[in-house]
Amino acid sequence: MQRYSLPHLIRRGLRGQRGWTRAWRKAAPKPSYDVVIVGGGGHGLATAYYLAKLHGVRNVAVLERGWLGGGNVGRNTAIVRSNYLWDASAHIYEFSLQLWEGLSRELNYNVMFSQRGVLNLGHSAHDMHGLARRVGANKLNGIDAELLSTEQIARLVPILDTSAAARYPILGGTLQRRGGVARHDAVAWGYARAADALGVDIVEGCEVTGIRAAAGRVAALETTRGEIRAGKVGLVVAGNASVLAAMAGLRLPIQSHPLQALVTEPLKPVLDPVVMSSAVHVYVSQTDRGELVLGAGIDAPTSYDLRGSFRVIEHTLAATVELFPIFSRVRMLRQWAGTVDVCPDASPIIGPTPMEGLFVNCGWGTGGFKATPGSGWVFAHTLAHGQPHPLNAPFGLDRFAAGALIDEHGAAAVAH
Repeated sequence: MQRYSLPHLIRRGLRGQRGWTRAWRKAAPKPSYDVVIVGGGGHGLATAYYLAKLHGVRNVAVLERGWLGGGNVGRNTAIVRSNYLWDASAHIYEFSLQLWEGLSRELNYNVMFSQRGVLNLGHSAHDMHGLARRVGANKLNGIDAELLSTEQIARLVPILDTSAAARYPILGGTLQRRGGVARHDAVAWGYARAADALGVDIVEGCEVTGIRAAAGRVAALETTRGEIRAGKVGLVVAGNASVLAAMAGLRLPIQSHPLQALVTEPLKPVLDPVVMSSAVHVYVSQTDRGELVLGAGIDAPTSYDLRGSFRVIEHTLAATVELFPIFSRVRMLRQWAGTVDVCPDASPIIGPTPMEGLFVNCGWGTGGFKATPGSGWVFAHTLAHGQPHPLNAPFGLDRFAAGALIDEHGAAAVAH
């Protein structure tokens, strides 16, 4: 790997990016590919990377209708954890967390994964019963989990209002120390650069407008940059999966909702772990730059609107101040929303569809970012072999007909 001295980097930075090598090529689409991934977010780019690296499938294109990193991968709160309740969820999220722990080294790109811990608060006897149950389930699956008392939480996060006089008294909580946050755009850029180096074509500004089939098998994609033939197609378009599936005549059991987040002005370091509360409905983390990132629950109405609603913003800020009274005078800088696709059981769909050669990876709801490496890994296996890996086998479309649902509504906490 070529190394540059600090003065060399400063000189280059001052005179602009002339002479710098692009991180990935601005590829033009070829007439045909072995595999086409629709969606240039984290999951799609990870899928392409693992297809090329682990399975030797390098005649691959990733089609992104906008710019790389402009979708949900750039519109989330970047939380990573694996403390889910049911076995199937715990296994795939824990596998993903293990990949996160070596991802910067794997991609030779700093994704800024910070294992600062994720703390879930309990405010009632019912909350504590559910948290204790989840800790037990996590430990049975080999996942780190701790049940904390109010006193232990007060020592861990002194700025929390742990007094008995609080509107929602904190009775305890759970802590996953290996959880944390990562830099979302760095994840997209790292996977894009690594996939491009293996020969994957990343085609931006290429919107899919139709899916053409022949004899019950996917044959080609109609796009704004012409027709592209494909041996296999993977739809990885968070929030818009049902729209793309409808082009193939498929109706997915998915609803799409806006999911909002907010960020404050920078502060000195005051908050180490991510703090989540389902009772007051907010989760809070502090970035390396000092900003507080506040996450809300999904907007109830189904919508593709990326603006969100003032009601949710107001509720989120009120919840934040209830937990952290010292933040009452902090100024907000900006607000944004992403579109999440939610299945009836709050678990994803990863696998084949009734159309031969057409596969979907969708329905992650609010848990998509944390699953990025694991999702890409298992979806690449599924595309390469034509059948699911054991980790994603429980998440097929057929579970909705069989009734074998994986109900993770409770483990999703607030929206994460």
